[in-house]
Amino acid sequence: MIIIFENRRKRKIKKIKFLGIFIFICTLILIGALIMASRTSVNVLADEKEKTEDYIKWVDFDVPYGALNKALNLDVESHGKAVELDWIKLLAYQAAKNGNNWKGYKDKQLNKVAEKLKEGETIEELTKGMEFYSYYYESYSAILSGFVGEYEIEVADEDGQGKHWELRYGLKVFSPIAKGFPYSHYDDFGSSRSYGFSRVHLGNDLIGQVGTPIVAVEGGTIEAMGWNQYGGWRIGIRSLDKKRYYYYAHMRKNFPYRKDLEVGDVVKAGDVIGYLGRTGYSRKENVNNINTAHLHFGMELVFDESQKESNNEIWINVYNLVRLLDSQRSEVVKNQETKDYSRVYDIRENDVNSFLQDPT
Repeated sequence: MIIIFENRRKRKIKKIKFLGIFIFICTLILIGALIMASRTSVNVLADEKEKTEDYIKWVDFDVPYGALNKALNLDVESHGKAVELDWIKLLAYQAAKNGNNWKGYKDKQLNKVAEKLKEGETIEELTKGMEFYSYYYESYSAILSGFVGEYEIEVADEDGQGKHWELRYGLKVFSPIAKGFPYSHYDDFGSSRSYGFSRVHLGNDLIGQVGTPIVAVEGGTIEAMGWNQYGGWRIGIRSLDKKRYYYYAHMRKNFPYRKDLEVGDVVKAGDVIGYLGRTGYSRKENVNNINTAHLHFGMELVFDESQKESNNEIWINVYNLVRLLDSQRSEVVKNQETKDYSRVYDIRENDVNSFLQDPT
């Protein structure tokens, strides 16, 4: 009887040992599977992160006025000819060639590449081996893609009694300062500012008279209006292709904007949007704490929506762009009853017309 009981006890111990070994092996398999799944998940997340973050993080826009103006003229002069030149590609080529060092720029440099293109070489052939050409082309496209093209604009009849429409090709954007109103500016991008906290200036100050009409540089959607303690009364307009965000600040006390405008409205290049002033540097609304009346004009590039209103914003130096745009200023007229200004000569743009028909 004792022998039988002992045999049963031994068989029971063997079963327990076998069960323990089985559980141990299953646990190892489960842990291994979890580790593999975790690694796969991490890899997938890393791949997705890499895909979502595959966009430009910074742009130094150092192209001088001379190069901008020359490239623009080459583009316009070639329109409708056998070889049409693209001013953005010309500038991107030169930036890639000179390593974004424009100090020694001469017009003959752009003339040279233009001649090669006219003789039959392609931009792909000319930029083969240029590591950063695609970067400069994408960057400069984000800045300039809405600036040149075909458009219709009203012009005065020869007798001065009426207006008619003309189809044109060229610069279809405007200076932020209306025609006939004086202003001055200098390259103050990156200079220090101390109100609130120490920071750099992310725009260009255009100094003028209080009440000077401010116009939209290009067509876009109003994304922001209202008070900001740094910018005072300000307005933010997003280009229709979503790549550029224009920031106009320190607008006039009591009458900062054109009266009929509100967030969500679509404006056209050259439309009056508000009036120059000296508001800002105050948490209290409608305060003139800026010593010198001026328009703060800035352009933010948006390659990914995560860059908007974040620590990764890309603001570029617009000083030379303002110089370029000075050749195209919108003529305005004052309504003596409402005291609002409006443009004299309207504009038709395919981009704006298409957007109004289908905002998506």
